[in-house]
Amino acid sequence: MQKAVDIFYKILEILLILLLSGMALMVFGNVILRYAFNSGLTVSDELSRYFFVWLTFIGAVVTFREYGHLGVETLVAIFGRRGRIICMILSNVIIIACSAIFFWGTWKQLPINASMAAPVTGLSMAWVYGIGFFTGAGCVLIGLERLFRLLTGRVTEDEISAFAGENMSIEQLAERT
Repeated sequence: MQKAVDIFYKILEILLILLLSGMALMVFGNVILRYAFNSGLTVSDELSRYFFVWLTFIGAVVTFREYGHLGVETLVAIFGRRGRIICMILSNVIIIACSAIFFWGTWKQLPINASMAAPVTGLSMAWVYGIGFFTGAGCVLIGLERLFRLLTGRVTEDEISAFAGENMSIEQLAERT
């Protein structure tokens, strides 16, 4: 099962690379067209913005998995193992609640977004802002899995160290389970 999850996150990382590359190429190409030929592609402006939205929200899930988000590490670092675990539990409960609200808000906003079309591409805005489903669900699932492991005592020292902001490589995090 862990191998399938790791493959899924590798695919997400490749998708992030493709989105960033596509965004950079579209913006660079448009700058060249505007500077050299006094023209541009309006579709590239719109798509690069949408790529950026997707890049941000997919990246949030990947970063959450790798303990890469900002934390109050100076506070957590002063605690021992038990205090850090309590902070991890509280943090994951808050993240689960916020992500669930985000998912629910995306759900409530979907009919409005589906009724609107992008000005240039005509793409339904539900495709653009629907990424909230992925981000909300992804963070809830990661948080629930972490919470389960915390409450059953299956959390590793590497995870506790990563949560406290102690230096750790991505490879060590990938091998945490």
